[in-house]
Amino acid sequence: MMFRSIGFAAALLVGASVSAHAATWTIDTAKSTLGFTGSQSGTPFNGKFGKFSGTIVFDPANPGAGHADVTVETASAATGDQQKDGAMPGSDWFAADKFPTAAFKATSFKSTGTGTYEADGTLTIRGMSKPIALPFTLAITGDTAKADGKVQLIRTDYGVGQGAWASAQYVALEVAVTVAIVATKTAP
Repeated sequence: MMFRSIGFAAALLVGASVSAHAATWTIDTAKSTLGFTGSQSGTPFNGKFGKFSGTIVFDPANPGAGHADVTVETASAATGDQQKDGAMPGSDWFAADKFPTAAFKATSFKSTGTGTYEADGTLTIRGMSKPIALPFTLAITGDTAKADGKVQLIRTDYGVGQGAWASAQYVALEVAVTVAIVATKTAP
């Protein structure tokens, strides 16, 4: 149940920038993955979110002016393990009935080298918002952009893992969130 790895997702994620030449990019969810890795009783496990969407505004020449909005359906988290998958939407974890979505809103991007960037924004899970920086690589070919990134989160910073799950006794607090995003340019 270390799956609190959203966001940003979450998302995070591709990159964005608003300038006179900035393009709007829409995430192709069929070709993209928003995943997470956690550990339960010392055994690592992987999962992913099956439903997410987002729009990015990005100009590689002016990444600081960019932004992105990514929304993730928390009930779509899956690991392939029935016990974990049944528990994740529940009140101890994502509380999907009260908080059906998590969101990553990047307010700016910065170049950190050739083809590498960082998205600075806010990740919100279970109604709790925290600033995060998501490092990622980006390659743009024609009207297609591909971004890959990874960020470490502490699940309890977002209220994920209540009651007996609030400590690291059974499920580690640290969760790695990975993004492999393919986006298509939808506006110049």
